[in-house]
Amino acid sequence: MTDTHENRTIRRVTYVGMLINAVLAFIKIAVGGLARSSAVVADGVHSLSDMFTDAAIIAGSRYWDKPADSGHPHGHRRIETAVTLFIGLTLATVAFNMAWRAVTSIHAGEHHTPGRVAMVAALISIFVKEILYRWTLDAGHRIHSMPLVANAWHHRSDAWSSIPAAAAAGLATLGEGWGFIDQVGAIAVAIIVLHAAMKISWPAAQQLMDSAGPRATVNDITNIARSTAGVRDAHRVRTRYMGGSRLSVDMHVLVDGTLTVSEGHDIATAVRKRLIEKRRDIVDVVVHTEPFTRQEIQKDKDCSSS
Repeated sequence: MTDTHENRTIRRVTYVGMLINAVLAFIKIAVGGLARSSAVVADGVHSLSDMFTDAAIIAGSRYWDKPADSGHPHGHRRIETAVTLFIGLTLATVAFNMAWRAVTSIHAGEHHTPGRVAMVAALISIFVKEILYRWTLDAGHRIHSMPLVANAWHHRSDAWSSIPAAAAAGLATLGEGWGFIDQVGAIAVAIIVLHAAMKISWPAAQQLMDSAGPRATVNDITNIARSTAGVRDAHRVRTRYMGGSRLSVDMHVLVDGTLTVSEGHDIATAVRKRLIEKRRDIVDVVVHTEPFTRQEIQKDKDCSSS
């Protein structure tokens, strides 16, 4: 295993988040139970789910930087994407469970009036998790870690989910007739968590299906290749994500047909080197050389337009 600075940062940030999540989950579940607040207990379960995704990130970071081998010639970076998808699916499961429990409680007429301490616990959670979100997001963007960014949004969804939990706990204390608001708050928490789950899961699922990079990225890659000495043109550029924001690229470059095989290979090597140097998001490039003919260019343009 390669223990890079990036992985050490991921584990350090995640361990801190796990500790904070454990404390908040205990406080919210305990206080919510004592104060009979379904919304705050649901919010506590959300914090508890954060701990499971924290553990997944810590475990995944020990494997996704392993070098390529015979069984995984493209490396192990897809583990990073799989962990991100796991975080999103975990959030979705938590959201559906929250909503189901709240709806069944409303249907059964189980309305309780929570104590004000439940509202205080939720307000503390909002403050702490917002700080944790900003810190984790900054670290995730700095080292280009998709799971860390996803986990930051998990923290943000926990902060957001505490808002209706606090509001519900506060309104429910107005009297016995307001007890149902607590269950309504739990449903609102579930909707917020589900939205965060979709925001995390969909990009990860797309990457597992070999989604391409943005058109602007493809155009930039093409222009870099075309500006390399010896390249007459570049086309058939294909990109796919290999974990986080990292891209694998394969492309065709057209060179003078009178060049030797060795000279064509040197040009292809130069294209690969320039792309990796100029774009930090590219981790691998495969370059196929072709003899330059105007017929070849026209044929490719016709295929692209059809």
